[in-house]
Amino acid sequence: MHTTIAPFTLAHFEEKPPVGPRKFGRQGSSPEFGDIRVVYPAGRGMPHSMATEARGGLIPTAVFETRGVHAEVLSMPTLNRSTLHVGDGLVRMSRNRWAPTHRGRALRMTYLGDVYELRAINRRAYELSRRPDSEDPGSVITVRQSGLGSGRKTAVRATGRVLPADVALAVLFTGVDRSVLTRRGAVRAGFSRILGFWAESQA
Repeated sequence: MHTTIAPFTLAHFEEKPPVGPRKFGRQGSSPEFGDIRVVYPAGRGMPHSMATEARGGLIPTAVFETRGVHAEVLSMPTLNRSTLHVGDGLVRMSRNRWAPTHRGRALRMTYLGDVYELRAINRRAYELSRRPDSEDPGSVITVRQSGLGSGRKTAVRATGRVLPADVALAVLFTGVDRSVLTRRGAVRAGFSRILGFWAESQA
């Protein structure tokens, strides 16, 4: 159980295993939660499936998975047709894809009675908040990505009473396509999917 945590940084990595596709992700260490690793594509490489996994240290393992024919042309999971698990628990998700503002388009999640909101700050930054209640002040974790190529970094800062599941969810979304959380990003994502399906049909 934690209240405040120190800021930490995750570094981008790429690796080519002996078998299977090239993997991407971010890894680093939190003073309070230990080594943390986010990787995609994760799992067994099932057909029509793309998953990202966050694990390590004292955080529960979190898995975000997109399923469907469209998953074949994805570079990372998207918020469309997806499921999210933290440990053995299913996280319920909902969002208003037609909302005009970043807050209106936020992804809302419920896990073990806690209510979370994932809101885009801009294309490279987002905020995960856990709603406070009469006994808990909640938490806010801000994640900002910077740099290019192999020098890409992800800075994680938190305020409030931070729980292990908060950190697992916050870092997990570094490996998820969050573009639809903004109107402009949703338009770009739509065109990208159309072009991806076209290229796949021509192969």
